[in-house]
Amino acid sequence: MATEQSRPGDAAGAGRAVGRLGTARAVLWLVAAVLAARQIAVVLRTPKGERLTDLETWVGPGGVLHVNGSLYDSTRFTGTPLAGLVLKPLTRTAEQALGWGWTFGTLLLVVALGLVAARALPGPVSRRTALLAAPVAVTLLMLSLPVRNTLYLGQTSILPVLLVLVGCFLVRGERASGVCVGLAAAFQPTVLLFVPLLWFTGRRHAAASTGLTFAGATALAWATLPHDSYTYWVHHLAGVGLGGRADDLANQSLHGALLRFGLSGPLEIAVFLALAAAVAVIGVRRAVRYARDGQLLLAVALTGCVVVAVSPTSWQHQLLWVLLTVVGRVGTRASSRYAWPLAVVLVLTLPAKMMVPNAAVLQPVRDNVVLLAALAAALVVPFLSRTSEYYRTPVPTQYAPKAETRFRWAPLLRRVVTRPNLLLELLLIRVTYAAYQRTRLKATGSRGAAEEHAAQILAVEKALFLDVEHWFNHTVVGIGWLRGFFDFYYTSFHFVVPLTVLGVLYWRRPADYRWARTSIGFTTVLALVGFFCYPLAPPRLMPGLGIIDTIHGVQDFSRPDYGRLTEVANQYAAMPSLHFGWSLWCGLTIALVAPRMWMKVLGLLHPFVTALAIVATGNHWILDAAGGAVVVGAGFGLTYLLTGPRAATTRQGPGEPGERPRADRGLSPVSRHNDGGRGGA
Repeated sequence: MATEQSRPGDAAGAGRAVGRLGTARAVLWLVAAVLAARQIAVVLRTPKGERLTDLETWVGPGGVLHVNGSLYDSTRFTGTPLAGLVLKPLTRTAEQALGWGWTFGTLLLVVALGLVAARALPGPVSRRTALLAAPVAVTLLMLSLPVRNTLYLGQTSILPVLLVLVGCFLVRGERASGVCVGLAAAFQPTVLLFVPLLWFTGRRHAAASTGLTFAGATALAWATLPHDSYTYWVHHLAGVGLGGRADDLANQSLHGALLRFGLSGPLEIAVFLALAAAVAVIGVRRAVRYARDGQLLLAVALTGCVVVAVSPTSWQHQLLWVLLTVVGRVGTRASSRYAWPLAVVLVLTLPAKMMVPNAAVLQPVRDNVVLLAALAAALVVPFLSRTSEYYRTPVPTQYAPKAETRFRWAPLLRRVVTRPNLLLELLLIRVTYAAYQRTRLKATGSRGAAEEHAAQILAVEKALFLDVEHWFNHTVVGIGWLRGFFDFYYTSFHFVVPLTVLGVLYWRRPADYRWARTSIGFTTVLALVGFFCYPLAPPRLMPGLGIIDTIHGVQDFSRPDYGRLTEVANQYAAMPSLHFGWSLWCGLTIALVAPRMWMKVLGLLHPFVTALAIVATGNHWILDAAGGAVVVGAGFGLTYLLTGPRAATTRQGPGEPGERPRADRGLSPVSRHNDGGRGGA
């Protein structure tokens, strides 16, 4: 009877869940549509001479397909002879009509690619995945740099990827499948690496059909364009040397990386061939293993990553294969499951300089970040097999008991008590800081408005008897060792102390780390709002005040940008002061979590000394520090509102268990926490 009485409630709950999934799906499709419309607007609003430049080079007036002579006389045409044969009928089409048609056609191919990829997910899939996979896939494709680059240049690089996916997942019959893959290889010869994948996974008729189709299409192009075919296949060795310089940063292949490292000539060719052979053998073997495991989409993606690495040139619009590796599952913990997909999405959607800091020692990584992602996927990333006990049921995330707060109406988030994934945290911190830097630069106001606001601040300080900037600045300048101390403190401790606090909390107190990281994030976002709404000239950039810039030297006030310094930083991002705000966050965090009184006192000294430094160096007004204190308080308040009060945590050492036994999976999060002692709650 109890079971029968609970069925109506279960049905209602299931209905609500389906309704929420339907709403989420509709929202995601709307996002994808908005992104598609934006891409169309970006392309069509670009001046005629700057948009669809590759397409214009091929088929526009004066294009290589329109004039007499060889396709490869100017090396501007990078496609195969078959691509030239297919595109030649389009040479009579007007550029404007072709631009519209090409752009919309490319968008349709992107949507088709997302639908096929969503359909190819290895089963069994949950109802949520089945409903949301297609819009998520299309949205990620629209955001990716390869698709954006393809739309901007008017390239054909999406077609080989789509043909391979159609051949592997949609068409019936191995021979028809091979025809699709063979046509893709006719447009991009390194796609022939899919032949071993087909052969060693038992689809030998498809492998043979791929080879025959490629040979037939190439022979047709050779018979029609013999001179061009000889130039492409023999003189240029299957397209090597066509297009831009092979050592350009846009070429994310092993060949391009070796050239950027300084190798050239026969030595570079020998090293490239050896590395390419090793990557091809290891990568295809891994792909075959995952295909036999039932993860054919992952196997196709890994083979595509091998194609990216071993091609002589892999331009930005040809790197979609790497994005498909997000379907692989990595990690035994639920909290680590999103690290690899997020890393791939960030690499394929953001510029490399946002992913990797601009340091000389990291330049090789920054210049080859997509290639490194492709090599990692093809060779080393430990994707789980479907036979793994963690494939469908990873170790669940542990949560503290729900916080009891006065704000019961607020959407309180569950508080995680275990240590977060380190790679995921580093990626988020780096990308967030890069976005902060860019947003801060975009917030630059006019010089007149900034100086007007500075006059307002100075007037308020005079009314409150706080206008000590000139006196304190000149006093410090007169004491050499004190000036050096404040200059060093201002330039060095701003980043070192917050990163150290976050690092110690991550290692020793994971629950406190999440709380502290969230609060400093809110603080920084609120400060950006202040930079946008109230550009403010600091004391050192106010003409007539006589404030000495102790760090950067004398500024040339006759120049609108105050010299070279303001070309690389927003000098009007002064209200609120994040120098003081971050230092106050550090001091309060240390005071709350430090176990010794002397540590608490030392932590609270940091914002005090920072406040002196920002005024002594002429970089901030006294009220800027007050603004920094306001955003810090608001950051802690928002964190409290969304996650509840900070939990009373126990000290957690570096030896946190990596995995719990399978037997305790049935325990509730609170029971597991109390039983294992794996973090404070």
